[in-house]
Amino acid sequence: MTKIADKKKAKLIATIADRARRGQGMKQADSVKRFITQYYEHVPPQDVLGESTDALLHSAMGLWELAATRLPGRPKIRVFNPTMKEHGWECRHTVVEIVNDDMPFLVDSVTAELNRRDVIVHLAIHPVYKVHRDGRGRMRDLHDPGITGDGSQVESMMHLNITRQSGRRLDGIRSGIDGVLADVRAAVEDWSPMRERMEMVIRELEQSPSGVPAEEAHEVREFLRWLHDNQFSFLGFRDYDFKIDKRKSIISVRRKTGLGILRDPRFVLSKELRNLASMPPEVRAFVSRPDLLLVTKTSLTSTVHRPVHMDSIGIKRLDARGRVIGERVFVGLFTSTAYSLNPRDIPVLRRKLQNALDRAGFTPASHDGKSLLNILETYPRDELFQVSEDHLFEAAMGILHLQDRQRVALFTRADEYGRFISSFVYIPRDRYTTDLRHRLQDIMCEAFAGEVSAYKAELGDSPLARLHVIITTTPGKIPKYNTNKLEARMVEEARSWSDRMGDALIAAHGEERGLDLCRRYADAFPPGYRDRFAGADVVADVARIEDALDSDALGMNLYKPPGTPAHRFRFKIYRRRQPVPLSDILPMLEHLGLKVMDQFPQTIRPRNADLVMIHDFGLETSDGSKVDVDTARD
Repeated sequence: MTKIADKKKAKLIATIADRARRGQGMKQADSVKRFITQYYEHVPPQDVLGESTDALLHSAMGLWELAATRLPGRPKIRVFNPTMKEHGWECRHTVVEIVNDDMPFLVDSVTAELNRRDVIVHLAIHPVYKVHRDGRGRMRDLHDPGITGDGSQVESMMHLNITRQSGRRLDGIRSGIDGVLADVRAAVEDWSPMRERMEMVIRELEQSPSGVPAEEAHEVREFLRWLHDNQFSFLGFRDYDFKIDKRKSIISVRRKTGLGILRDPRFVLSKELRNLASMPPEVRAFVSRPDLLLVTKTSLTSTVHRPVHMDSIGIKRLDARGRVIGERVFVGLFTSTAYSLNPRDIPVLRRKLQNALDRAGFTPASHDGKSLLNILETYPRDELFQVSEDHLFEAAMGILHLQDRQRVALFTRADEYGRFISSFVYIPRDRYTTDLRHRLQDIMCEAFAGEVSAYKAELGDSPLARLHVIITTTPGKIPKYNTNKLEARMVEEARSWSDRMGDALIAAHGEERGLDLCRRYADAFPPGYRDRFAGADVVADVARIEDALDSDALGMNLYKPPGTPAHRFRFKIYRRRQPVPLSDILPMLEHLGLKVMDQFPQTIRPRNADLVMIHDFGLETSDGSKVDVDTARD
């Protein structure tokens, strides 16, 4: 079937190309035929064969016409809804057309921008052409991709069908794509200069800065070399000057140092640095601390390549007395290989791991030693880059003590600038649900006065699931919180209905008998029952069910739920093996001067016992008179 579809597609495209060729002059005839052939070359047959020849022809020729004139370095973008009257064809989707110099990251960056606007991409065609233009940018010829040295330039062209848009949204999409293309161009054009800046920093660190141990400087230098060796996608660079003392704190951007997306000195990378004087003392102390390397996440989402928060690599400049006088900042994204490598093979990370293992003092071959190493090696990579050695050790040891224990535990790490709080929540795997995740996230958002910016849940072979949540916060406005109390709230939130039933049964009957009943009724109550009654309410029902099983007699319970009007109450009947016929019971209740308002039957299945039916009737007096349940029960 695939070969047949490919042949049909090839025949159809050849027909369209010939039609387009006939509509051009002699000089452009071959070029336009080559253009259309390349345009549809990598489009799946199913996206071609279902369209009319007119639509296929106009789709390609629209991009051809847009590309007819373009000056190098300037993208051309068109976002429109084709109509028969204006464009000669129609499409149920909005069409985006882009012509730009070919460079890395174009397609995924544009697609990410559209996704950010909640726009679905239904079709993406993105051929690359070798185009020869004259001095005014007019297309003179389209060359075969294999030809070299012909004076042509490589251009990327895109045709996207997206969710139908209209009005100002069309202009907004065009403006957003234009901004993304400018960021991509800046990052690509300054890629080599940014790498040169990194090489310069590496050379400077051949001599340890004043006050920095030689071992630390060596590890930082090796880490920067590792980044330089294609482990980091450079998107921007900037050099800051610091002037920090007791009276004032001034941080300024060094003139003409910005590269990539940070070319414009007005572009705010970090509000925390700009407003350092107004930040809490602990933040100012952190900035002025003579730590040589700072790896963190920015609060800005990348517009280039991947739509995630950008990574920031800061290398502080120290004077002869070891005081912080500035910082060089590289922003970008760690590459995929940086996340797949063993952290023991990555400079700086390997030191953090080894120091944690040494502090723990476990024998490497011991159970605890192997478990701790596994915890460290599987620690989320972004966290490993950012976390301090002290926090890593404490968190890893806390996780180690959780091994094979079925309980909820919380570990938090606050960003030094106060921009976010990173939290790990460990939950018994069989209790993890999406609903529970939402409830736990709500607790954290309330406690930290923030919003969830990212989360990741991992359910592996361990008895515990790991939920990693990033809560975005406002610097200087995070409420004081107690991690132990916060964990206790989560423990209570994660408790199941069966947990609460077990507590109630143990409180009523003691530990031995209560646990026996808990095991007997762990799976006995259906969802409908659990929705109507709390776990603590089950004690009375269990007692009557046990009596019904032992005596084979009807069990009964007259009760009044809290908040029930004075003339209303409820009545339960318990019967072993089979239900009570309603035709028998309803006349009796009505004869007592009662009206039956509702009835909820429930089938209870205790372990290793017969089923028991519960009929739960909602009753009220016919004349509206009050009822004293305690007096009326007998």
